[in-house]
Amino acid sequence: MNHDTHTPAAAGTPAAGGPAPAPAPAPDFRRSVVYQVYPRSFADSNGDGIGDLRGITEHLDHIAGLGVTDIWLSPVYASPNDDNGYDISDYRAIMPEFGTLEDFDELVAAARERGMRIIMDLVVNHTSDEHEWFRQSRSSRENPYRDYYIWRDPAGFRDDGTPIPPTNWVSCFSPSAWEWDEATGQFYLHFFSTKQPDLNWENPRVREEVYALMRFWLDRGVGGFRMDVINAISKGEEFVDDPRVSAGGRESSLYLVANGPRVHEFLQEMRREVLDHYDTITVGETPGTTVEDGLKYAGFARGELNMVFTFEHMMLDGNPEGYGKWWDGRVSLPALKQNLAHWQKGLEGRAWNSLYWNNHDQPRVVSRFGDDRPEYRVRSAAMLGTVLHMLCGTPYIYQGEEIGMTNVAFPELSDYDDIEQRNAYHQYVTDGGIFTHEQMMRYIAHRGRDNARTPMQWDASENAGFTSGTPWLRVNPNYPDINAAADRPDPHGVYQHYRRLIELRHRHEVIISGDFELLDPEDPHTFSYVRRLGEQTLLVTANVSDEDRALPFPVPEASGPFTLLNSNVDPAPEAPDQPLRPYEARIWLAG
Repeated sequence: MNHDTHTPAAAGTPAAGGPAPAPAPAPDFRRSVVYQVYPRSFADSNGDGIGDLRGITEHLDHIAGLGVTDIWLSPVYASPNDDNGYDISDYRAIMPEFGTLEDFDELVAAARERGMRIIMDLVVNHTSDEHEWFRQSRSSRENPYRDYYIWRDPAGFRDDGTPIPPTNWVSCFSPSAWEWDEATGQFYLHFFSTKQPDLNWENPRVREEVYALMRFWLDRGVGGFRMDVINAISKGEEFVDDPRVSAGGRESSLYLVANGPRVHEFLQEMRREVLDHYDTITVGETPGTTVEDGLKYAGFARGELNMVFTFEHMMLDGNPEGYGKWWDGRVSLPALKQNLAHWQKGLEGRAWNSLYWNNHDQPRVVSRFGDDRPEYRVRSAAMLGTVLHMLCGTPYIYQGEEIGMTNVAFPELSDYDDIEQRNAYHQYVTDGGIFTHEQMMRYIAHRGRDNARTPMQWDASENAGFTSGTPWLRVNPNYPDINAAADRPDPHGVYQHYRRLIELRHRHEVIISGDFELLDPEDPHTFSYVRRLGEQTLLVTANVSDEDRALPFPVPEASGPFTLLNSNVDPAPEAPDQPLRPYEARIWLAG
């Protein structure tokens, strides 16, 4: 049974009916630390090879032990899994592979007992084509659900009668963002797979449906939402060709419509109708945003969202020839730290940011920006954690990051699952002839999304303790050496280092509220900065190389002597100006 299907709501009327709850005070989201769980890959409790809700509940102590305040779940809704749950067929039901609503309620309660909230993934830019709304929408042009999605007439017809899409827009997962529907003689818009039609947010009934489903989950005890591509919900009504595609580009046209004309109006309406009436934390996934955009989405004076995910630092190591992210080159450290500093200073005192190295769409940071060789993996993973967690913003930890999990290089394309990787292989190898098979497999191993989706490595038993069955995606072969059972009790391991970083964040206000200054913008080997609040000065120095490095700047002036709060290399240094050892990171406090 599809729980989302009912008569379209009238404009201005909550689709669920009934008065909204009384307003509740907002939490201090600035003090949150979030752990992201990708449910399919986290822990399997029943041996079917797929992670599930009970598996998460069984491992809550591992998460709580870090000191985090919130757990973000990637989608657990009913879905045909064309894009691993980001194609939703019923917003009010749990995917059977993951469990039941009762299992979800137990997870929420168990997390709350440990002082943590559950954050849901709100995916409302699009639905699955198997959602009842879309089944109705495509059934006829006169159906009341027709305008729940974006339908357009063809721009014309080719000589052979093939319909021409309304625009030249490119999808993230397939050549065109338009799919022809023979039965009704129109195209529908999909910025992701053909099975993920975009919702029409211009229709007030769609917005009321979204607000109703948000209330459904908040009333079950959910603590907030991570909002998937939320800055793309307003496309405007005048669709024009993408000039980059006209010039021969292959990248998605999603960025053309991002930050559309009514997006802030829609988010302000969402806050009035829903968010202001609950105690929530909200973060928007906002690809294609600038600092100026971030000030609008997460500005303290505007109150639309608590924070945003910026993508700029995730795009610095893209292919220099314009082939998207598919490359195996390394990021420029000066470019990386200058971009992070740009966001630190740009939002300082006016808006809030999220801090992340990893998520379900990004490769493992220790392989990408660090050094995953056995002699340096733990040290460089800890160094990267230090650099991120001492910045201003809310840190996000992706499952496995806290034990230093690495990228994987499977030998065959068939070993991977991700739709983006499969489509990119066909685009650049099979159809385009741009890369060789060997090149593309290297690029997938370096940048593919399945790097983040291999099962969580719990211990050295078969399948890393993830499942007693056959895992849905192969486990990284290095699990006998890299797993939670081995790393967690190690005082020098990644897990304990992350725990200490979070403890420092909870203890020192300068980490939450201090101003930021980057100290070595052009140095290609070190990443250092200062945070200042009143008489306090926090100094972070990090070596992002496998050789000893002297500080490329004099130790900053402070109101008193510096005391070492944390170092990831023994023995502890005696003074801030001592040379940094390979992948060493230090935190000093004065005042």
